[in-house]
Amino acid sequence: MNAAGVFTWPVRVYWEDTDAGGIVFYANYLKFFERARTEWLRSLGIAQGALRASAGGIFIVSETSVRYLAPAKLDDELLVTAELKDVGKASLIIGQQALRGATLLAAGTIRIGWVDDKTLRPGRIPPAILGVLERE
Repeated sequence: MNAAGVFTWPVRVYWEDTDAGGIVFYANYLKFFERARTEWLRSLGIAQGALRASAGGIFIVSETSVRYLAPAKLDDELLVTAELKDVGKASLIIGQQALRGATLLAAGTIRIGWVDDKTLRPGRIPPAILGVLERE
């Protein structure tokens, strides 16, 4: 986490991340974003695997918007960010970027919503989790 509240997570581009043209396949940026969000939550003491057992719910992605600005290639070292943009009663909006050095490769927002782990119906984010996020 840097001083501005932006969490960063390093990602190296592997062969499996690239397409036939040798650049990162566009959908794989969503996987990179997922890893950074998961590690950001873990850094706040919110382990997603434990949420199911302790709170009876899970976060799911309900909406994405990504702009692709420059390609990443095999063996590139990226920094992927996660920054909380909005906290609602049932969902969060997280701004995310993938950078190679100072070059912005992809940027977007991801909305994650809280659902009951058994019915998968939307619900309110538990107050204890909201408390952690609102201090963020």
